[in-house]
Amino acid sequence: MLLELKDITKVYKTGKLELKVLKGVSLDIDEGDFISIIGPSGSGKSTFMNILGCLDTPTEGTYNFEDREVSKYTADELAEIRNIKIGFIFQKFNLLPKLTAIENVELPLIYRGETTSARRQIATKVLEDVGLGGRMNHRPSEMSGGEQQRVAIARALAGNPKLILADEPTGNLDTKSGAEVLEILRELNRNGTTLVMITHDMNVASHGKRIIRILDGELSQEVSA
Repeated sequence: MLLELKDITKVYKTGKLELKVLKGVSLDIDEGDFISIIGPSGSGKSTFMNILGCLDTPTEGTYNFEDREVSKYTADELAEIRNIKIGFIFQKFNLLPKLTAIENVELPLIYRGETTSARRQIATKVLEDVGLGGRMNHRPSEMSGGEQQRVAIARALAGNPKLILADEPTGNLDTKSGAEVLEILRELNRNGTTLVMITHDMNVASHGKRIIRILDGELSQEVSA
């Protein structure tokens, strides 16, 4: 088992007010899973994703990543997990506008200490894998939304992570580009990458192997895709 969450609760406090965003959430994720988490705005799905990605910590409950409780990791170890073992794909791409596609993909590899030649080789390969072999030296402003999302996917893949977290990966794309991005994600999963995708769209969620609904901070029925 890659991830195990038990009775995860998340409470945000503002003065005397408390907002319970997650309420006793439990979920197991095996290597090779492709899980879609579907829910409306405000349901708690983004908070859940942040906890999965070690960007936030639960108020209560336990989260085990590779059989070790996340709360036991040091800050440096958590940073290493985020940089090496988890790849992030965001709805708004989060590309640096002044950098070319290949430079954006190389960024996480710089933080890992890869040499210049190794970075360039890895970034070239993953960009070719997502169909952007001829667009490597273009900046985000010179690319379509679909192409920018492919760059974001390539960046997530560059570190060869065990887990990819995709937050509304088709949310800013037209129908054709969205379908192409979903097919890339499905192919990654067929090749063994574990994927967790957040969406509000059932048509998008149906591409996962498991569909889990979240509403008002609680996981409800799980539907086989």
